[in-house]
Amino acid sequence: MARKGKRYEKAAAAVDPEKRYSLDEAMAIAAKGSGAKYDESVDIAVKLGVDPRHADQNVRGTVSLPHGTGRTVRVAVFAKGEKAAEAEAAGADFVGDEELVAKVREGWTDFDRAVATPDMMGSVGKIGKILGPRGLMPNPKVGTVTMDVASVVKELKAGQVEFRVEKAGIVHVAVGKVSFGPEKLTENARAVVASLLKAKPASAKGQYIQSAAVSSTLGPGIRLDTADLRVSA
Repeated sequence: MARKGKRYEKAAAAVDPEKRYSLDEAMAIAAKGSGAKYDESVDIAVKLGVDPRHADQNVRGTVSLPHGTGRTVRVAVFAKGEKAAEAEAAGADFVGDEELVAKVREGWTDFDRAVATPDMMGSVGKIGKILGPRGLMPNPKVGTVTMDVASVVKELKAGQVEFRVEKAGIVHVAVGKVSFGPEKLTENARAVVASLLKAKPASAKGQYIQSAAVSSTLGPGIRLDTADLRVSA
């Protein structure tokens, strides 16, 4: 097994692996980072009591983080005419119809989120094999297939993020940067957990939030007290 670096070992020494921390306690530790020379991201990982193999337990949605993500989000909008103009006015980075579809078909995917008007989905569907694996495919379930492109663009630029349960039943969401400080990170994480609770499938049985942890990019995982987490959210 590879030996951990000195920075990691120093950060890990501040964490009791047997303890389940409150969200406030965990973020106070995570916000210190690992000593890296850049502004590390801070993530929350939540293990849900669902089976993603069943369509009715495939937890997915969006959450608007109160303090944003700390990163610039590049938004592409597939729209025509008036809706294209609305998207540009709202701050979309890339806007187009068939020519934008053609650009993606050639392999260009230099954007972080994509939005499309319903009338464009016939064309956008043709590049689904490119967008889908990258998590960029517009989807009506998360509000990115819409005629209200201006509002969605503004929300995405302000810090709306998408979450989706993975095969193992885990949801990973970045809740900000170390530089945010513990209070803002905690508030963003609470918003994520609240959205996960709202997205609980009716078919999910037993304990829904089974375990959770937060960590900075190069820091150790800090396990959370799930009972406190539910109350906190």
